[in-house]
Amino acid sequence: MLYYALVFLVVALIAGVLGFGGVAAVSTDIAQILFVIFLIGFVVTLLVGVFRRR
Repeated sequence: MLYYALVFLVVALIAGVLGFGGVAAVSTDIAQILFVIFLIGFVVTLLVGVFRRR
């Protein structure tokens, strides 16, 4: 998931440099959403790991 967030971030940066503002905005939004989903999954995994050890 983090890989895809980074891919969309790179696409957004390249599109921004080339002047494609709409593509850059959409790619940035997708990258942000994927990053948040990754963080939520990471936190849930950490919490499950902590509670399973007890």
